[in-house]
Amino acid sequence: MAIEDPVVAIVGPTASGKSALAIDVAGLLRGEVVNADAFQLYRGMDLGTAKPTADERRGVPHHLLDVLSIDQDATVAGYQRRAAAVLTDIAARGRRAVLAGGSGLYVRAVLDGLEIPPTDRAVRDRLEGELARLGAPALHARLASRDPAAASAILASNGRRVVRALEVNEVTGGPFRATLPNGAYAVPAVQVGLAVPRDVLDRRIAARVERMWRDGLVEEVRALERAGLRTTRTAARALGYAQILRMLAGELNEQEAKADTIASTRRFARRQESWFRRDPRVTWLPFDALDLPQRVVALAG
Repeated sequence: MAIEDPVVAIVGPTASGKSALAIDVAGLLRGEVVNADAFQLYRGMDLGTAKPTADERRGVPHHLLDVLSIDQDATVAGYQRRAAAVLTDIAARGRRAVLAGGSGLYVRAVLDGLEIPPTDRAVRDRLEGELARLGAPALHARLASRDPAAASAILASNGRRVVRALEVNEVTGGPFRATLPNGAYAVPAVQVGLAVPRDVLDRRIAARVERMWRDGLVEEVRALERAGLRTTRTAARALGYAQILRMLAGELNEQEAKADTIASTRRFARRQESWFRRDPRVTWLPFDALDLPQRVVALAG
């Protein structure tokens, strides 16, 4: 079934209020929220991902939460398949889809219909081993010699994307093309970005991390560690979880783990905003506008 009503995508940096706004907008549109946060896909990763609780969802249906166990890899291709089925189902029932999350490539995979390059576990494992030994800048230099366009679009410090680009280059013999949108949506869509002044966002991130710690994030990570979190490829890299795993291993004390979580989350938020700001199709609205849900609904048509 073709999707006729535009998907409403709420994007922007972490701690900007995307989840709460998506619930408000879905309530006004007879809509359903579709998660676009890579780590909210995981069962048991609740506090550290700011996953909305049952009470916070206020009866609004949510999709693509808690669909992976921590020993599974979250991949863009896998998410794209799941999301396409969910959007079709929502449209078939005459409801509106409200996509919410800060994983930029996941949002792109849904709205732009990205062609996801193939993966090869053996090649990925080898490259990740080289990343650990040589560092991201060395691998980025290799990428620059093989695929200059990809290297120019990927920060030299972003080891995961450098590894992915090199993997695609080796597996396909061609360039890594998942870069900027071409301007054409694969499904009808409206994107709304939440604009938060940097100093305000920094304070919100620090307050969120303190609240997560107070609410039991360390205990959540301990439970996941017993379930095998430390040995996973994807889940163990999540902000907060990675720092607490280092704390539990004796590499950091608790204050250092908390401070590193705050600092790393702030850096991540800047990368998120930079990613979404590159897309001219995003309409940016102030995060604290009193009539914010109504303004998003007006844009949604």
